Amino acid sequence: MEINTAAQTFATLGHPGRLAVFRLLMRFAPQGARPTEMAAALGLKANTLSHHLADLTAAGLVNVTRHGRSLYYAVDLGAAEDLIGYLALDVGRARPDLLGPVASAAQHRAPNDTSLNVLFLCTANSARSIFAEAILRDLGAGRFTAHSAGTHPSPLPHPLALDTLRRHGHDVSVLRAKPVSEFQTPGAPAMDFVFTVCDTAAAEDCPPWTGQPISGHWGLPDPARATGTDAAQAEVFDRTYTALHHRIRAFVALPLKRLTRMSLQTHVDAIGMAPTEKA
Repeated sequence: MEINTAAQTFATLGHPGRLAVFRLLMRFAPQGARPTEMAAALGLKANTLSHHLADLTAAGLVNVTRHGRSLYYAVDLGAAEDLIGYLALDVGRARPDLLGPVASAAQHRAPNDTSLNVLFLCTANSARSIFAEAILRDLGAGRFTAHSAGTHPSPLPHPLALDTLRRHGHDVSVLRAKPVSEFQTPGAPAMDFVFTVCDTAAAEDCPPWTGQPISGHWGLPDPARATGTDAAQAEVFDRTYTALHHRIRAFVALPLKRLTRMSLQTHVDAIGMAPTEKA
């Protein structure tokens, strides 16, 4: 990265509001988010957010695409890579005393061990993340230890979620709703993978995870918001279950021992962006 480009990039990110938008979009990467979702997550007025997005786009840090009637903003990962590389290699001269702690943390519990901890996050930990925990527990065949949590957990899993899991042959006796803080205390299991399965959880400003696990955003609509007859609501829960089953089946099939962290991240991102209608 050329020094003038770097200076412009740092100046753009030097505003707290723009930096907050960029950090938020990084949690959705490589997918994008709509302005309405970003404004709600950050507590920004629409016109203020619009100015920040325009500046980030002009600096080449963010791209915008249209899907139907909605605009989606996403981080340009190539630009982010250039920026981090400039700091680490050009400014930092690749000093091991600067890069060593980051590199050693990234290698902690590399995801080719025989038993891997996976955490699924959503807002209430009542349906989507509960589905994912049960599905991975049964599909993983002992290779994975599945966990789930909520950023604002409900007292109990949703009854229709438990009914759906029972219909598909899963044991629900050990499933419970729990806060994400349960996995951020000393002595909590170190996570190898952390997946958000709803947009609200992805937007939460959680502290960095110990060990720098592979992360992914596999957002799906909340089935608990379904309306209509009991049968119609049950159908929505079943579609959500099927979509997650499709994604987790693809994840379990990955040849983890043959993948680098970079290629594994690419596969995780692709699973989150793949269509699930035919699952």
